[in-house]
Amino acid sequence: MTVAGSTGPRASAARGPGRPRNEDIGAQVLTAARELIDENEAITVTRIVQRSGVSRAALYLRWPSITALVAAAVDAGRQQPEPIATDGDPREAILGAFLGTAGGEQPAGYPEERFRQRIRLAMEDPDLQKTYWVSHVSRRRVPIEKALRDAITRGVLRDDLDVEACFDLLAGVFYYQLVVRGDRLTDEAVRARCRRALDVAWRGMLAG
Repeated sequence: MTVAGSTGPRASAARGPGRPRNEDIGAQVLTAARELIDENEAITVTRIVQRSGVSRAALYLRWPSITALVAAAVDAGRQQPEPIATDGDPREAILGAFLGTAGGEQPAGYPEERFRQRIRLAMEDPDLQKTYWVSHVSRRRVPIEKALRDAITRGVLRDDLDVEACFDLLAGVFYYQLVVRGDRLTDEAVRARCRRALDVAWRGMLAG
């Protein structure tokens, strides 16, 4: 399916007659960019303008660059994680958060195929990789990193731990399954393997 074809009746019906309302512009641009990503099409300003019906000027009023727009588009459908309560068993809370957000079922609005496309796009474009890290990934780590620090304060985890390195270690378990092994995180055998790997890491992080 070509991008030019997407400016026909289907796109017009979605937009309705006339110029898009201001409150709709951001959503229309993100939808157009997300469709191009899901269809494995090259993402350019021209194609997004054609598909969304939004002008270049309006697009750049909302995103400073095409890179920032793509970073927002590949993240669309994901939710900011909730704070993690660690007043009970921090192991279950923290490892459960990893299994639920990094290794569990993908949200309905965020298919696994988009996750794989996100990895591909980031690996092809270091600027996108860094932009996506700053604008989205680094913020999504905050609840789990805070829970790790709380567990250190309570004496459950070692006080010499580097929290950021611990997060990378735990999250890396899931990325390895997808990127290197080519497995799917909805597979129960894969999830069991992830939990065993998390358990090994956790034992090394325990105090005493």
